[in-house]
Amino acid sequence: QVQLVESGGGLVQAGGSLRLSCAASGSIFNAMGWYRQAPGKQRELVATITIGGSTNYADSVKGRFTISRDNAKMTVYLQMNSLKPEDTAVYYCNAVTYPSGKNWYGQGTQVTVSS
Repeated sequence: QVQLVESGGGLVQAGGSLRLSCAASGSIFNAMGWYRQAPGKQRELVATITIGGSTNYADSVKGRFTISRDNAKMTVYLQMNSLKPEDTAVYYCNAVTYPSGKNWYGQGTQVTVSS
């Protein structure tokens, strides 16, 4: 059974930093990443990283967020710096299993940035 367990959300002032972690288990995972959903908005991609280390970022977070992964621990991280109030959202870990290509999401962790 695939499980994604997130940690690291919280409340931070604008300009601050947070680090999210997501530990995956139950399968082999190709791409892993983070999505977020703000109140009243659709879920959007934040960043992804392949098993080979190729990364992709939303334009809104480029230069501020860094995604990384530890394949031995099957854990993906999101370092968030220079946080803005508009980054406030529930952040969801995402993992794509290999070879089925099925998408899995974690339960979500709240990130709140105060102005």
